[in-house]
Amino acid sequence: MKIKILLAEDDPDFGMILKQYLELEDFDVTWFQNPEDIAGLLSTDFPFHIGILDIMMPSIDGFTLAKMILKEKNNFPLLFLTAKNQKIDRLMGLKIGADDYIAKPCDPEELILRIRNILKRTQPVSSPQIRIGTYSLDTEKLVLSHPEGNVRLTIRERELLLYLLKYNGTMIKRDDILDSLWETNDYFTGRSLDVFMSRLRKYFINDPQIKIQSLRGIGFEVDFPMN
Repeated sequence: MKIKILLAEDDPDFGMILKQYLELEDFDVTWFQNPEDIAGLLSTDFPFHIGILDIMMPSIDGFTLAKMILKEKNNFPLLFLTAKNQKIDRLMGLKIGADDYIAKPCDPEELILRIRNILKRTQPVSSPQIRIGTYSLDTEKLVLSHPEGNVRLTIRERELLLYLLKYNGTMIKRDDILDSLWETNDYFTGRSLDVFMSRLRKYFINDPQIKIQSLRGIGFEVDFPMN
């Protein structure tokens, strides 16, 4: 079965090149130049496996479109296309719940690699239930449960948490996390990691035994009581 990609890109030249390249890689691409056309599909079966959204589009920008999609299709994998060096755009996209971003004009091979890695991360994982202190993590439904309330994780949050659990009780280098999960290491991905680590600390605030400590210039030290 071919992977179905939703592509939202208003530039006719870049959109056509991107569509043709993705189809050469055996993806099934539905290209929308007008993002308003996508809004009408959200009440249907929505047969796509991943979305690629340009941020700067008329009528509905990529951020607004992403919020609309995620409201109806929770945890739908998204990758943003953004102009180079627009830091606020990249961080905003990650806060919304995007799985990744890539700057335009993008290297086609890098884009394919990022798409495949996102799809790999979004596949169901084994051991669906994990007890972490007074919390319970459902790795398939992406729900972190606690008597005080539940949190719905993004796919990236789940993968980061599972990575930290893998090295529980040890010092974890920032570079190792970035290389393993983001597969790149620059200023923007480093800031993204900080955003995600801050979220995890907030999620686990109801269990004082859980420690996620930053080690300046090195990485993190984590302590998750496992039941």
